[in-house]
Amino acid sequence: MTSVAQPKVHLWTRQEYHRMADLGLFEGRRVELVEGQVIDMAAMKSPHAVAIDLVDQALKAVFGAGYYIRQQKPLVISDISEPEPDVAVVPGTIRDYAETHPTTAVLIVEVADTSLSYDRNIKGSLYAKAGVADYWILNLVKRRLEVRRQPVADNQATYGWQYGESVLYDPGQQVSPLAAEGVWVTVEDLLP
Repeated sequence: MTSVAQPKVHLWTRQEYHRMADLGLFEGRRVELVEGQVIDMAAMKSPHAVAIDLVDQALKAVFGAGYYIRQQKPLVISDISEPEPDVAVVPGTIRDYAETHPTTAVLIVEVADTSLSYDRNIKGSLYAKAGVADYWILNLVKRRLEVRRQPVADNQATYGWQYGESVLYDPGQQVSPLAAEGVWVTVEDLLP
């Protein structure tokens, strides 16, 4: 009996990904590197863009000195993952990242309209695997905030990790980021 060789999928490293960008392969496209795959990011409609700005504004009021709020900038999770979360709260200041992107975040927020399933399953598993303790999905369709916490190993999850806790918050409700305990964010302040 002969065995059939299965084709291998090439997983790109961050170094290869950056080299491709330097060569102009992504010219005019929004992409990110997720577990070795170069992912095209969806076009951003106005409500999505406004929500990112509202999240940024709300989190700047919550997090003071010692934290930097980044919008759609790379976060180095591993040698094969460099996603660009809609909003990431990272330790330190802007100048701390002049030479290299951050490798951790105390809070990540993804704004979801057409990307809801992707943000829940792919991004959720990726961020849980990276040990991000506080992951929020601002669901523009249902107009609610999904707060995911407690990363746990799970063989059924896309990348072997998921969040053990998921709580829904509606307009009128408030949530406190884990890294800013006792300071509250009102859900409707995040929604366009």
